[in-house]
Parts: sequence; structure tokens; C-alpha cells
Amino acid sequence: MINENKIREACASNRERGFKMLMDSFQVPIYNYIRRLVVSHEDAEDVLQEVFIRVFRHIDQFREESSLSTWIYRIATNESLRLLNSRKEEGVVSAEDVQEELMGKLKASDYIDYENELAVKFQEAILSLPEKQRLVFNLRYYDELEYDEIARVLDSKVETLKVNYHYAKEKIKEYILNR
Repeated sequence: MINENKIREACASNRERGFKMLMDSFQVPIYNYIRRLVVSHEDAEDVLQEVFIRVFRHIDQFREESSLSTWIYRIATNESLRLLNSRKEEGVVSAEDVQEELMGKLKASDYIDYENELAVKFQEAILSLPEKQRLVFNLRYYDELEYDEIARVLDSKVETLKVNYHYAKEKIKEYILNR
């Protein structure tokens, strides 16, 4: 279990030591979260680096209005979306084109076991979701965050998130059953 109070205290007393504790605690779960959003390992590594640069630069501005993990997830979400949106803007491509690119990267990556057809369909189904539903689904299903924490990460209402999660689950079931 991550002791966020110890990390914040360490950051306040010895920034480098505290940041090392923060990296040790959050690097793997945040990488996994980012990887589910951007798919490719290289992109995930780039976004992860940006996330922790932002965290390091702004840790002293953390206002403790939420947990440290919520704050970091929010930064990771914003950086991941920034990368995906820049792809749209670079080539003036549609959201569908970016989604198709992500599907291609999924198939070319070692992220999932391609011997397991259901796992492939599951990941494709998640990538086919609209952005908001995909974010909510990933945070709830994989990262096991509570709705109130997801609401702080995504700056949304709990009720809206519950509806998005419900629709995401239904779309995933439909995708898997009909493909």
C-alpha cells in the first residue's frame, strides 16, 4: 500500500528522496494506465516521462485537495490525451483514424497475449469506446479507482461516470459477442 503522507513529507524535506519514493510507488501503475490509453510502449514511455517531469516541477504546488495518486492520474490523463489529440492535429485526422492507428499498434505490440483471442477482442473493444467511456472504464476496471476518485481525475460528476461505465461495459459485451 502506498503511503502518500510519507511521500509528501519526504518531498517536503528532501525533494530528490521524496521524488524517488514517488517514482517507486507510482511508476508502474501510471505506466500501465498510460499504456492502455496510448497503446504503444514508446508513446507510453514518452508520456510517462512528461508526467513525472510535471509532477517533479509542480510537487510543491500540490494543494492536497485530492489524494496524491488522483493528482498524478489526472496529469497522466491530460498528458495522454494531449498526445492523442496532437496526433489528430498533426495530420488533421479524425478520431476514428487515431482509433484505427491505436488498433494497429495494439496488434503490433507485445502488450497482450495474441494466443488468447478473447483478450485481443477485449482490448479492441476498449479501444473502440468513445474517449470518455474508455477513460472511465480503464480507471474503474483496471486501476480499481472509486467513482469519487475518478470524478476528481476526470473533473466530472459521479453519476455521469457511472452511466459512462455502464455504457462502456455494454458496448464491450456487444463488441465481443458480435465479432
